[in-house]
Amino acid sequence: MQRGSALAPNVPNCRAMRPLRVPLNDNRRIARILIRLTAITIATLIVTAGVARAEGTAHTSKLDRVLRRFSERANQTGTHRVIVRLKPGYRSAVARDLRAHGDLVAMEHAFIEALTVDVHDADLTALAVDPRIESVSIDGTVGAHSTPNADADLLRGTLGVTATGPTGTGVGIALIDSGIEPAVGVGGRITAFYDFIQGGIVQRSAYDDFGHGTHLAVAMGGDGVLEGSYKGIAPGVKFIGLKVLDGKGHGRTSDVIRAIEFATANKVGLGIDIINLSLGHPIYESAVSDPLVQAVEQAVRAGIIVVASAGNFGVSRDTGMPGYGGITSPGNAPSAITVGAFKVNNTLSRSDDRIADYSSRGPSWYDGFAKPDVVAPGHRLFSAAAIHGQLYDEYPSLKTGSKSARLSGSSMAAGITSAVVALVLEAHRAANTGRYSCVNAPPPLTANAVKMILQFTALRMRDDLGTEYDALTQGAGAVNAAGAVRLAQAIDTTAPFGSWWLTTAIAPATTIAGESLTWAQNIVWGSNVVWGTGAYTNEQAWATNIVWGTNIVWGTNIVWGTNIVWGTNVVWGNNIVWGTALIGRIDGENVVWGTTADQNNIVWGTLDSNNIVWGTNIVWGTLAYASLQ
Repeated sequence: MQRGSALAPNVPNCRAMRPLRVPLNDNRRIARILIRLTAITIATLIVTAGVARAEGTAHTSKLDRVLRRFSERANQTGTHRVIVRLKPGYRSAVARDLRAHGDLVAMEHAFIEALTVDVHDADLTALAVDPRIESVSIDGTVGAHSTPNADADLLRGTLGVTATGPTGTGVGIALIDSGIEPAVGVGGRITAFYDFIQGGIVQRSAYDDFGHGTHLAVAMGGDGVLEGSYKGIAPGVKFIGLKVLDGKGHGRTSDVIRAIEFATANKVGLGIDIINLSLGHPIYESAVSDPLVQAVEQAVRAGIIVVASAGNFGVSRDTGMPGYGGITSPGNAPSAITVGAFKVNNTLSRSDDRIADYSSRGPSWYDGFAKPDVVAPGHRLFSAAAIHGQLYDEYPSLKTGSKSARLSGSSMAAGITSAVVALVLEAHRAANTGRYSCVNAPPPLTANAVKMILQFTALRMRDDLGTEYDALTQGAGAVNAAGAVRLAQAIDTTAPFGSWWLTTAIAPATTIAGESLTWAQNIVWGSNVVWGTGAYTNEQAWATNIVWGTNIVWGTNIVWGTNIVWGTNVVWGNNIVWGTALIGRIDGENVVWGTTADQNNIVWGTLDSNNIVWGTNIVWGTLAYASLQ
């Protein structure tokens, strides 16, 4: 019998405890390779750098856009920390050559076959022409996706979470963020804490000198004692704190990659089911070469569900107009569950919910992936304040009590979604309790299956005029915890591929605040919108080894809607050409779309043409989602 996954489920008494593993380099493995190519040293390649520059950008195509600019400067006296991804088997040799050339190899990433190195700008072109190297990326600064903002708890009710439903018990969330202060409500469930910003991987007592991670943790899993009433979405989850952001909320991409690698290597030993990434940086290159994206994809292939924030670059600070294409990395990872933010407007009803203007819209830059995947509550969320965190020292108006505060952003939306995923996992495990055993355990829900569940049960959102938001704004729709839990409980993952895998009939609707709400019942699969009953069968698409959005053969129960293709060059609206300009570039405190020299590269405003022309280059008008059915 075929199964959707060969991974053993993370359930109590079935998880073998393993010692923690810190990823090491593979010098000994490389030494055993009997046949290897003679390494071309960096010193030799420097001689060819001038020739490479003369031959144009073909030789610098391995560099991301930021590094390409540095490589083309006449005065190349600077040094930058970069992440060098290599072809299999060359990491140790290239590391040795770089050290011999006088470069600092800060860390090795066996997980994605990469090195983090401090290199001179003058050597960038030489790296780009080295045949052993796949790509060279800036080790950019990552930041938290939260926005300071200056009541009763509505989140659980508006998501359909009940007091008698699952709590996330037995599910582990690796919170890769600024840390976790052992705050009221979660201190006893921080089962491990590791610091990645001190130059190594240091196990220590939990702390949070910024406050972002603490706010997320309590919103996700607070047990109800904060300020006398607040209860998180999944008050039974356990947290594995992996600190990568400093006291100002900033960190390095390489540290985030190292934390993802560590979480994946110790998935079983630490009991990690979910990784939450409420952080990111602008997209500098294709997802294929983006090292942070590739780390996420590797984690998903290893059986971890990765939830990432979409970013907070959905509106121009100057004009207030919406902007498309502001998704940040790693929200552009195909297999991540990428989450945008919406406002609950202080009511349980879903009919008055609206997309937050700052929530980043798709498509993803370079690749044109349809993102976000879903949206979740993220505006002015009430949660814990890290008493010793700088965030609350600088913004005292955020505080709503002696130990609480409100924050807004796709960071918060991602955290809420991770908590919902925890409910989904527990619900599925509990429904299959009779079949679970260490000898013959059914496969767990894969990351792809969980994303499908969230999208299929999502609730479509509308603006103030009653028009549905387009797919690049809300993805499949708003997260519906009650519906997702119900669908997960009905799924039997032992069913063969292509067969019906529901154990009971499912009515595709959820009642919230007295209103019956129909599920979206669609899946945004890469650049296609898939309609029909695909969620009710065990499709090959839900397997662990399938990258979300890749071309696969679907079962006969899939009803295909309009085929939507986002090409490399996207033509928007009335003669506004986007082309290949970098989007999401941080200029001081602002995010700049396009360049000041060429305003045609700036995509703002409403897409108000009624014509949609599909092809290699795409002319966009209004993307009325209902019309795609």
